[in-house]
Amino acid sequence: MLALVTQPGRTHTTRVDDVPAVEAREGEVLLRTFEVGVCGTDREISEGLFGIPPEGEPLLVLGHEALAVVERDGYGFTRGQLVTATVRRSCGHCIACAEDSPDSCLTGDYRERGITRLHGYARELVAEDPEQLVAIPTSLGRLGVLAEPTSICERALRHARTIGGRQPWQLERALVIGAGAIGLLTTYLLRLADVEVCTASLEPENELVEQSGARYVSIHDNELSELGKFDLVIEAAGNAQVMAQTLGLLRRSGVACLLGIDPRKQTIELDGPVLGVDTILENRVLFGSVNAQRQDWLAAVADLEHVQERWPGALEQFVTLRVPLDRFHEAFDHRGGKATLVLS
Repeated sequence: MLALVTQPGRTHTTRVDDVPAVEAREGEVLLRTFEVGVCGTDREISEGLFGIPPEGEPLLVLGHEALAVVERDGYGFTRGQLVTATVRRSCGHCIACAEDSPDSCLTGDYRERGITRLHGYARELVAEDPEQLVAIPTSLGRLGVLAEPTSICERALRHARTIGGRQPWQLERALVIGAGAIGLLTTYLLRLADVEVCTASLEPENELVEQSGARYVSIHDNELSELGKFDLVIEAAGNAQVMAQTLGLLRRSGVACLLGIDPRKQTIELDGPVLGVDTILENRVLFGSVNAQRQDWLAAVADLEHVQERWPGALEQFVTLRVPLDRFHEAFDHRGGKATLVLS
């Protein structure tokens, strides 16, 4: 059985190779992987910066943004049904995981499909716990491959609203920094709620942002500080300096959420009064968000359908490259939209 594998911690080891065949055991659903999305995490693992293989194994099967087809009837699923599956799994010994919130695991002993101690979906067949599966409606079809990144955005917005709602607060104006898949999906989710959105990124223009009714701003031509103040700022560009600057872009009681990752060793600058005065006196909050729990996946699928209904044809433009598994290098090198690997 073919799979996309890598040796975590070592560069230039990612390749398509034969791996042992998978058989579904009692309590598992056998899936045939249809398509797998590629993101920055996959690239970082491939570059040797991240990732942990299953215990006792040298290789890790990549792929955590899955769209799969059920192979056999069982456990509430039918042959031919499209599904996706959650990524992070419980550590089994913390209060967060005990309450079905592995996204907030307190020990760090969780497992993640295709990332941490658990093989991913970039292989022909996968056996999966039915409780981790999320049905993809036929109306979405192959756009269901966007469910995982959308779940990340749903989780971030759920937490932002919870934090903002700790006191009287109204989300009227939001800034999204970064126009990759996460930035675009967050923009559309906020527009579904009729929030006034400004999305900023490096490109000179972005038609997808404009289609949603949001305003697009190129940061080549504009300083973020010139855009005004916001109730919510989402940093999805992965720049630590910009992450620090988000605190200075908030209105009173504003909330900033960090979704990008920037592992570079560097010193960042922030005007002292922004942190030492304004953040305190104006009740501003900066927090990070990662992964998602089941409720976020269900919200993601529902909202992808809503986006499809409100802006027909927009979601199809999110995926700009689809290639077979053996052309994974093209997908990993691709910029300017979501790339996916097609397995069947």
